[in-house]
Amino acid sequence: MSNSKPLVIKIGGAILEKADALNALLAVINKLKADAKVVLVHGGGCVVDEMLAQAGFVTEKKHGLRVTPKTQIGLISGALAGTVNKSIVATASSMNLAAVGLSLADGDMIACTKSELDLGEVGVPKPKSNHLLEILLSNHFLPVVSSIGTLPNGDLVNVNADDAAVAICQLLNAELLLLTDVNGVKGADGEYLSSLNSEEANVLIKQGVIAGGMTAKVNAALQAANQLKRSITVASWQSPEQIPNLLRGNGVGTQILPN
Repeated sequence: MSNSKPLVIKIGGAILEKADALNALLAVINKLKADAKVVLVHGGGCVVDEMLAQAGFVTEKKHGLRVTPKTQIGLISGALAGTVNKSIVATASSMNLAAVGLSLADGDMIACTKSELDLGEVGVPKPKSNHLLEILLSNHFLPVVSSIGTLPNGDLVNVNADDAAVAICQLLNAELLLLTDVNGVKGADGEYLSSLNSEEANVLIKQGVIAGGMTAKVNAALQAANQLKRSITVASWQSPEQIPNLLRGNGVGTQILPN
């Protein structure tokens, strides 16, 4: 990776429930900000699940993707664009990072269409305008973007956070780092893979080796790798000190390769 390009980092899952882990990642970003422009994209499924359960809703998933009924989109958008987003911004601000909390709709950065996968109020993101992010990055702000978007008619939609990160990566012609709860993608032997292409990934998905949320993550990374014509990294949030090595071109996690 080259630090001449912005770096989009996607986080979610357990890191959002572990203050020490989020603090460690933000500390690394703080050190990077003199040399690298960073955008943080987040989901927050664990927080959403908890808030839905408290409200008496049952969480349903298909193919590793959340189903978002119309009755739940208000609560989900409030959890992601509100509670989770502002908590990350508050933590960043406490560490002297000038963070700005955004949704995908802000500044017209990402356009969404309704997913055809029968997932309810779920959007498919496409890059639209980089103007707002370029202004923020050029002025040394840290954009923190939630995975909530809007349809052309103004309806709110939930967007898979990996797909949201890919769209923002395309928008900025950036490098992309998908941080997950594990050190990368495992092969059939249970060992972490240093690299993975689409042919290998399709075999592992058919075998059930890659399953659940990792399927969506790998597919999003493959899409980004093929469109950007460069590798995308899937690595663990538990080792944020590796991120500078990534920017220096050293191998970290699993490299998802373009065709």
